[in-house]
Amino acid sequence: MTDPRIEKMAEVLTQYSLALKKGDLFRIDGSYLAESLIKAVYKEALLLGAHPYTMVTIEGLQEIFYKNSSDDQLKFVSEIDRFSYEKLDANLTIWGEWNTKYLSNVSPQRIATYLGARKELFNRRLERIAQHELRWCGTLFPTQANAQDAEMSLAEFEDFVFAGALVDKPDPIKEWQKLSNEQATFIQELSKCHQFRVKALDTDLTFQVNGRKWINCDGHLNFPDGEIFTCPIEESVQGTIRFTYPAVYQGKEVEDVRLQFAEGKVVKASAAKGEEFLNSLLNTDAGAKYVGEFSFGNNYGIQRFIKHTLFDEKIGGTIHLALGAALPEAGGKNKSGIHWDMVCDLRKGGEIYGDGELIYQNGKFLI
Repeated sequence: MTDPRIEKMAEVLTQYSLALKKGDLFRIDGSYLAESLIKAVYKEALLLGAHPYTMVTIEGLQEIFYKNSSDDQLKFVSEIDRFSYEKLDANLTIWGEWNTKYLSNVSPQRIATYLGARKELFNRRLERIAQHELRWCGTLFPTQANAQDAEMSLAEFEDFVFAGALVDKPDPIKEWQKLSNEQATFIQELSKCHQFRVKALDTDLTFQVNGRKWINCDGHLNFPDGEIFTCPIEESVQGTIRFTYPAVYQGKEVEDVRLQFAEGKVVKASAAKGEEFLNSLLNTDAGAKYVGEFSFGNNYGIQRFIKHTLFDEKIGGTIHLALGAALPEAGGKNKSGIHWDMVCDLRKGGEIYGDGELIYQNGKFLI
């Protein structure tokens, strides 16, 4: 018997997040572990008149690819992928791992090469999303591996995921609309500021946002959601930042990341663990050393780190920077094959100033 929260999640994803309509070409990407959610979403899409199809992954293929592909195969971009990203009306990505560490022993250089080769495709997808030509959403299906990373039982982790997605509420869509309205108020005030300064432990970072937009993330691009982001002026980022939590990318963890910026570019990077991987990704391409996003985590229903970016970047009282590709809808111009979110917790002593005025303290807006 399917968990009723999964059926409710499928309804919200198709009707609210992706707003599927009759005739939409809709692709569902996901692990076979998410079978119950894939089936529920597929059914809802049919009922809404869309044309759904699936791309279901099985265990270990990515590891086999990285360890056995030639350089030509590593850099190859399928015309089928290019075609689909030009033609899709909607796309749902469902994450859910069988082993979150299965790429731990893959060469960082090979991962960087693969991502660099797909830079054009990745940025084209971001452009179509920004132009409202493609509706994309990413979500997480609770698995044993992700529960283990979060130091929970599977049942506890399921409760955590579904609560974060608000599908444990009688009317989840109404709850997301409520959060959207609250964040719109903050955006109105943030939009009056041109320069920001972030101060926290081993952190003193400034950047400018002149002419850039703040985007209200309210359950359409991510599910769950709850953040407010913009794209800093590329060359304006100055100073240092130390990230509270491990930065996770492609299944690899990098701990205690510290970055120093000058004229927008990372000029010094260190990590207590995973420094080789950090530097490999920073060398993916010219844009990888620049900031593509600055964001406030604003989902106070999520209060603990679980080693999954979808949730960790939304923790109420945190901020995050993304190295690499900027999000065009906010006016960002940086191009890269990576977009790597790193989270800094401001709930204990953190401060943010807008045009010299204290606007955020200890994880809460003062505006």
